[in-house]
Amino acid sequence: MKKNEIPKFGNLQNLRVINAASVVAGPFLCGLLAEQGADVIELESTRVPDMFRNFGDAWSVERRNQRMVSLNIPTPEGKEILLRMVKDADVLVESSKGGTWDKWGLSDEVLWEANPALVIVHISGFGQTGHPDYVSLPSFDSIGQAFSGFMAINGMPEPNPPYAVKPYTGDYITGLFGAWACLAAVIRSRETGKGESIDVTQYESLARLQANYMSDGLNKGIQYPRMGNHDITGACNGTERCKDGWIFIAVGGAGPVGRLIKLLGFENDPDFQGPIQTITRQQPKRAKKFVKALEDFCLERTVDEVANIMSELKVPCSKILTYKDMLEHPHYQARETITEWYDEVTDRKIKGINLIPKFKNNPGQIFRGGPKYGIDNEDVMHEFGYTDEEIQAFYEKGIMNPPTK
Repeated sequence: MKKNEIPKFGNLQNLRVINAASVVAGPFLCGLLAEQGADVIELESTRVPDMFRNFGDAWSVERRNQRMVSLNIPTPEGKEILLRMVKDADVLVESSKGGTWDKWGLSDEVLWEANPALVIVHISGFGQTGHPDYVSLPSFDSIGQAFSGFMAINGMPEPNPPYAVKPYTGDYITGLFGAWACLAAVIRSRETGKGESIDVTQYESLARLQANYMSDGLNKGIQYPRMGNHDITGACNGTERCKDGWIFIAVGGAGPVGRLIKLLGFENDPDFQGPIQTITRQQPKRAKKFVKALEDFCLERTVDEVANIMSELKVPCSKILTYKDMLEHPHYQARETITEWYDEVTDRKIKGINLIPKFKNNPGQIFRGGPKYGIDNEDVMHEFGYTDEEIQAFYEKGIMNPPTK
């Protein structure tokens, strides 16, 4: 696909991104930009295709709107090609162990010699700086969860093991942090002409999400135990069993709690007088009555019956939807949360999550699913001034791999 064949849409159609990342976090960052119209060129290794290609139709979702080029970056020719590319780019995203690009001779300073305004996003498990025993360590999503303290507070109580939250929560959160930071730096770069280097780590991204769990741990020495779906103060189960399945009820807020108290028959009970924001463990007598009554209420009814009653009472509640439920749900359908596009890898139409969030004036667009390996080699290399003869020589030397047909 040539650059002039990319449709014009969204808020980022004047942004060019070189995606030298792999698997989840970095490419997710780049995918978000591509969904808003950025020209994203992914550089896929010649040694082995991106591991995410093994994740089935997820490839078509997470690499949609991107262009695919194969490149052996660490070789002399590969570095020369990359430096030519970044001269005409706004952003470079890479994901590797800390210090890898410095070892390749592609430090931030070298990249800025090619383009002083370049925004560089480094995504790694442990960062580009820090204790030398950790900077160069490999990482996956679950490692970031373990090292950040996130895993220690998730899962069922002892003796059950800590739980890695699915699917790839740390990777996707890291990508989100990288995306906002990248765009903040682009704004500044365009104002000043001076680029930025952003050091995004999995473990720090997850550490940032821990609210009062972390602040109480750091300042009061409290390590909250794993509680399953319970929270620190609330006594209710959250998930409630019904006749035919499970539902989640969030018991909180004076209005909803008051209406639940009346529904369960406690409006004249002295343990339930005055405004009550939630049902807490600090009031064990009240909590025991309420939790048992709500459990019995749900067990006597179907999921849909409970959901309808809670909806009428304006109590936060949801059936725990399966993917089949999502496809058939009227709200999903009304908002077109699930959409469909052509997947060139499998030569069929596939369904997936639509573009979110929704933009009113400059909406995103899906014009292509995740492409085949190296499919845009020639088109992209021609844009950067390489001839057919030079491209063929790169194939012969292993600097690039031919496209997968």
